[in-house]
Amino acid sequence: MEKDYYRTLGIGRNASAAEIKKAYRKLARKFHPDLNPGDKAAEAKFKEIQEAYSVLIDPKKKSQYDQFGFVGDQPPPGTGRRASGSSFEGFDFSDYGTSSFADFFENLFGRGGRAPAAGPERGEDLHYSMKIGFEEAVNGLRTRIQLSRLVRCPACQGSGHVHASGPGRCPVCGGSGRTHLQRGSMKFATTCPACQGTGVGRGEECRDCRGRGLGQKTELITVNIPAGVDNGSRVRVPGKGNAGPNGGPAGDLFISIEVAPHALFRREGSHILLKVPITVPEATLGAQIEVPTLDGKATIKIPPGTKSGQKLRLKQMGAPVPGGRTRGDELVEVTIVPPPAQDRKVKGLMEELARLYKENPREKLRIH
Repeated sequence: MEKDYYRTLGIGRNASAAEIKKAYRKLARKFHPDLNPGDKAAEAKFKEIQEAYSVLIDPKKKSQYDQFGFVGDQPPPGTGRRASGSSFEGFDFSDYGTSSFADFFENLFGRGGRAPAAGPERGEDLHYSMKIGFEEAVNGLRTRIQLSRLVRCPACQGSGHVHASGPGRCPVCGGSGRTHLQRGSMKFATTCPACQGTGVGRGEECRDCRGRGLGQKTELITVNIPAGVDNGSRVRVPGKGNAGPNGGPAGDLFISIEVAPHALFRREGSHILLKVPITVPEATLGAQIEVPTLDGKATIKIPPGTKSGQKLRLKQMGAPVPGGRTRGDELVEVTIVPPPAQDRKVKGLMEELARLYKENPREKLRIH
């Protein structure tokens, strides 16, 4: 009868290698004979799980099984390697690689002192605070900053070790990158702990970095602050964080922006807010006045009947929108300044105006 390896592991046919491995480990722990002594059904189930995993985890065998329903070199039922009792005496797992059975048995019985493989790791990100002027935030800035960070050791190129006469073979595995471990009667191959599978001897510890592969360096770097940043903005500088251990890539530098206040302008997102005083005649009759902008002077029209606190808009005169090609607007908020009451002529005109203008602006408040 055709064997359904996917059903054996309880996974779908589109399962990834990680999902296959996860399902295998879960079932192998559940049905392992050492955890179920004397249970023949568990022992048989364990062998089925091993057989299914050995096929599905191998891309070539999996492809053949998916296409034909069997694997050409898999032994007929009953002729494969056979364990004797619950200890699986003489069972050799070396043929199954270094990332399946080895990982399972190391989790089950312990690593036996083996250090975990140390591959390249990404370096840490660094953070830097920068205070810039209001107009620098609006227009952008190119500047240099002094930064202290970890870089790859030039003496050992980040490996932490140096070779007196060039790289040599690993003395532990003889250059194969694999070692064989024995757990009772079981034997399997695993990555060499001394060279991490490279087959190359580590050499002597680097004196400059004391084996870390990294060293501290203070340097001046050029950074570009884009136009339109504001308080709280973060600017990313790729690759200017700490270098990664074991030859890994460097992290990034993140610059936190603080913007100094301006004497006239205030930011509202990409818009610039400016408060401008106007006279009573200008508010009543209307006028054209000059106002400052970040690009110089501009003329704005005050409509007749303008109220205090009203905002007028100068389009495309604000700050650039970060990452875009447009600009915000300048919002001109007018404040009506009353004339001096001490002037007799002004006072007389105001009294005449009061006699002519009888409307009560507080009528809607319904004050009784």
